[in-house]
Amino acid sequence: MISLEDLSRVVSPDHIRENVSAATLTTFRTGGPVRFVVSPYDTAELVRLIAFLKETETPYFLVGRGSNLLISDRGYNGVLISLRRFFSDVEVRGNEIYAEAGAMLSDVAREALSHNLTGFEFAGGIPGTIGGALYMDAGAYGSEMKNVVKEAEILLPDGTVRIFSNEELDLSYRKSCLSENEGLALSVILSLKPGNHDEIRASMNDLNERRREKQPLEFGSAGSTFKRPEGYFAGKLIEDAGLKGYRVGNACVSEKHAGFVINLGNATSEEILSVVRHVQETVWNRFQVELEPEIRFLGEFE
Repeated sequence: MISLEDLSRVVSPDHIRENVSAATLTTFRTGGPVRFVVSPYDTAELVRLIAFLKETETPYFLVGRGSNLLISDRGYNGVLISLRRFFSDVEVRGNEIYAEAGAMLSDVAREALSHNLTGFEFAGGIPGTIGGALYMDAGAYGSEMKNVVKEAEILLPDGTVRIFSNEELDLSYRKSCLSENEGLALSVILSLKPGNHDEIRASMNDLNERRREKQPLEFGSAGSTFKRPEGYFAGKLIEDAGLKGYRVGNACVSEKHAGFVINLGNATSEEILSVVRHVQETVWNRFQVELEPEIRFLGEFE
């Protein structure tokens, strides 16, 4: 494994954190120590970092808010690359918004509201970053990133940077070309429409209230735990299987919304994974429907 000294030759030591608790990096609030968390200052430093990690065969993973990530209780003996610190600028350009990959969706939605731009209200309550939302074509309440992205600046695996159009990004339910070609989003341009400030604010308030009523936002979770199976709703399948409230330690299927596996407090990642596996097995045995997690798993699990 590379050392702090090795890493400091590639990026500024001020941009490196060592042995960081995963519980502070993910919305599940669980997991062991992460060996290094690096926040590259600019694209040049990011390119140098990734090239070095590949050359030294050091495992690495790009993390945003950590809202779709479960890190092992044993931690992660690699490098998490975070763009939130230095890649979070948001700029309104007429009816378009330029947002860097580390910008929070809630911040972008507020900026759209302040400039009377409509079309991004759906994303205001999603607890993630623009980069993560693009990667998985995040969506809610009838809309998705595919509907508002004009283009994105992508760092390709060979270290080059290229602009991808909406069509080239190949956005679809929880997928994009980034998951296929290992590209990293650096920034996104959203194409929105002029709207009425009060109507936009009312829509955002309504969606946020609906989230509070229907989702267990008071607990650590990764949002919807499973992708929507074709022809079904994951939450209904789980509820119909009698799994609401199913619990392992301090991890359980939410009583409020069966599509959420939640951390009741001090749950371990293994407990969360045990609940996820039990739900998958039970739903398959009852309905012969396979539930695929939206969660990414990082590190070693039992």
